[in-house]
Amino acid sequence: MKKIIALGILALSIAGTASAQVKPEDQIKYRQAGYSFMSWNMGKIKANLEGEFNAQQVQAAANAIAAISSSGMGALFGPGTDKDIGNVKTRAKPELFQNMADVGKLATDLNTAAAALAAAAATGDKAAVQKAFGDTGGTCKACHDKYRAK
Repeated sequence: MKKIIALGILALSIAGTASAQVKPEDQIKYRQAGYSFMSWNMGKIKANLEGEFNAQQVQAAANAIAAISSSGMGALFGPGTDKDIGNVKTRAKPELFQNMADVGKLATDLNTAAAALAAAAATGDKAAVQKAFGDTGGTCKACHDKYRAK
């Protein structure tokens, strides 16, 4: 667990270096694309849990979520990405950029939950996936409730 937290903090600490290489408006676009892709995959898992359960589909979606959540998305919250830039809009609240320690913890929670979701999906056990899916969704909601404008 300490290793996961350290990795989350490390990812946030290198955000300035990585973000300096990408224009702020592109950082916003890239992070939105990543979160949209995770959301789409969460929807695929939800559809499988509510309907016919296709273990391979669920595993692919869970692996995509885990990969994106641990890909260093924190680097896409660099300076200047706290506000709209031209026609590129952000829903990140200013409070996100003022509470990076809390955001780092939330990101670590997402990484942990997404990894557990991928592990549960690998077993093909629908009940295990259902629980891990709820936990992962809860980590998304925790961040959205604090740091995402409606």
